[in-house]
Amino acid sequence: MGEAREVMDRLTDAVTTHPDLKVVAELYAQDAVAYTPDEGEIHGRDNIVEYWRQMTESVPDGRFETLHSYEIGDTAIDEGFYRGHNTGPLYLPDGGTLPATGKEVGIRGVDLATVKDGRITEYRLYFDELEFLGQLGLLPEDTP
Repeated sequence: MGEAREVMDRLTDAVTTHPDLKVVAELYAQDAVAYTPDEGEIHGRDNIVEYWRQMTESVPDGRFETLHSYEIGDTAIDEGFYRGHNTGPLYLPDGGTLPATGKEVGIRGVDLATVKDGRITEYRLYFDELEFLGQLGLLPEDTP
């Protein structure tokens, strides 16, 4: 197992099985960039940690079930299912929140982490945001 795989596995553990934002912060470079479907481009370790804080607060029992796990050079790639219950507030891009729905979510996603000198410098997360919102019951009735 290479460095990228080890760091990605530690990140997954720190945002799901054993939530620990201090560990998350240690895994990102100060000038890291993350790309997410819900928040877009996020610059800097502190802002990325805040993204994960909101996610772990919204779905505190979140877990990741790996389907495929790869490492290519300095990049680790995971595909799997993120599952949990929305028992905390949902954070909106405008800074507002929605109350917890109490509903269970199970969404398929892919994430990639590029690692240099033991820290994530670039992170990409892909999941179907409409599927996520639909499972929470937050889409209008006429949305396919």
